[in-house]
Amino acid sequence: MDRDKPPTFVVCIDNHGFPASLELHKIYQALPDEDAAVEGDIRVIDESGEDYIFPASFFLPIRLPRETERLLAESFSRHLASPA
Repeated sequence: MDRDKPPTFVVCIDNHGFPASLELHKIYQALPDEDAAVEGDIRVIDESGEDYIFPASFFLPIRLPRETERLLAESFSRHLASPA
């Protein structure tokens, strides 16, 4: 991910077919993936802590204050780095 660009966050609005991987109304970190976007998909870090591709229509992008984005990104990083 580009260090100069803030991370992108999305909120899940549909988890049809993926109830174990996606929680409705939860904020997820999205990762850049141009190939997925061309297909109408989005790459997000799901409940397993891994990044997967889901239909982009399952999510809405959310705008957050820069400091909130920074703190969320740090929180995601700590969570993914800690043992399960």
